Amino acid sequence: MNRAANGPERAAASHELAPLLSGIAAGDRSALATLYSRTSAKLYGICARLLPSEADAQEVLQDVYLTVWRRAGLYDQAKASPITWLGVMARNKAIDRLRMRKLDTDELDAAAAVADDAPTAFEVIEQGQEHERLAHCLDELEPNQSAMIRAAFLDGATYAQLAERETVPLGTMKSWIRRGLLRLRGCLEQLVSP
Repeated sequence: MNRAANGPERAAASHELAPLLSGIAAGDRSALATLYSRTSAKLYGICARLLPSEADAQEVLQDVYLTVWRRAGLYDQAKASPITWLGVMARNKAIDRLRMRKLDTDELDAAAAVADDAPTAFEVIEQGQEHERLAHCLDELEPNQSAMIRAAFLDGATYAQLAERETVPLGTMKSWIRRGLLRLRGCLEQLVSP
């Protein structure tokens, strides 16, 4: 992942999406339509990777945009970029859908691919941690660790998908991400300690 190339693109996307969220908060339906056209493919991808059926992914995606319509005024640019805020919402709603479904034994194996409930970088953001600290600490990681953590927690990729993409064993991928998360936690703890 080339952060140098993606940095300006992310900043431009954030610059374009934040005003749309403000417009939605003010009741502007065209802002919602524009936000949908710019972000629905990415958010649908997150939902589709986590949910067992296309119908579930479509329903969750619809629920995401209904929630955006009702809660856009709660978006705080100081805590997360617009796409991060939307991605967290999509991921959480998809996981909630999985938890709400009454799983039979065949579906339990499919649910094993869902990320565990341990605190994630997203939960740190949602609990009011400053986005700048998280971004700083992610940048402090080795580029490969940072890229894998971003892919797993921002894009919703599973460890198995990442292992296949990087052509490494699943255990190796889990170790990379676990070590990265430990370093990330240590960095965040250093930034908040007096």
